Amino acid sequence: MTGLTTLPPDREKPAAAARPRVPAPRRDGPARPGREQTGSVRWVTRPLRLLALTGASVIFLYPFVWLVSASLKPSEHVFDNELIPKVWQFENYSRIWEEVQLLTWLWNSATVTLAAATAVTISSAVVAFGFAYFRFPGRNLCFGLVLATMMLPAVVTMVPQYLIWNWLHLASSQIPLWAPNLFGSAFYIFLLRQFFLGLPRELLEAARIDGASYWGLFWRIALPLCKPALVVTFVFEVQAAWTDLVRPLIYLRDPELYTVPRGLKAVLDQFGEGGESSWEIVCAASVVVTLPMIIVFFLGQRHFVSGIATTGRKG
Repeated sequence: MTGLTTLPPDREKPAAAARPRVPAPRRDGPARPGREQTGSVRWVTRPLRLLALTGASVIFLYPFVWLVSASLKPSEHVFDNELIPKVWQFENYSRIWEEVQLLTWLWNSATVTLAAATAVTISSAVVAFGFAYFRFPGRNLCFGLVLATMMLPAVVTMVPQYLIWNWLHLASSQIPLWAPNLFGSAFYIFLLRQFFLGLPRELLEAARIDGASYWGLFWRIALPLCKPALVVTFVFEVQAAWTDLVRPLIYLRDPELYTVPRGLKAVLDQFGEGGESSWEIVCAASVVVTLPMIIVFFLGQRHFVSGIATTGRKG
């Protein structure tokens, strides 16, 4: 047929020869010296590592175990340093509910802690997203000023804050215990900003092109992807608000408004040194107060550990 050309027989390209197979190396031979050395080192270091972790766990758990043991002893055996009580006195836990308003204090602490943790998590996340996403003149300077506030001691601002709340006629309420968290925290802003910087900017820009608002970028995309960091922030603030004693001592005067740390101070004054010397009641109340923190940590342990482990790799 016209228009078609073919190569002559002598110009046809020969078929590619099949490549010879290279036999896979046998694995049943003797191992290399390096591998034997690595395996032997691993068998030596693993027991040492387990021994070190066990020793550290015992050191950290001993105070709490001692506290539980002391809470189950009579008054004369509280400080005998024996972990297994000779005489078990379980009625110590029933006495604390009868002697003091522990249930009211637990409820007050739960309310204040939840409000403080929620407020600081959301406010710090909003500010951190602004520093991570937007590009504006003076951004680094503003972020540096935010971090500089971490070097300011808290005691410096106690008197001005009290004067402000007193001027607002709120100095004798629980509002000063959590309302300052509505303005964020420098440490949490820094922590969350590092996570937001680790998000792919192309993902946010694509959502922006699809019509998402800035609030939609923050609420629907950034926050779900930074869930471990939010859990870390929430747990940190829960621990800080639950154990805070200074601000309740300044603002709370009515026993009906006491939080758990302020209530424990009242229990210590009543049953501890200078009081009735019933230290078993103080220990029992301390155990009851510590249990919620243990439960919160175990509930958020997976996100908490992953958030701490990945903080340094963001940004």
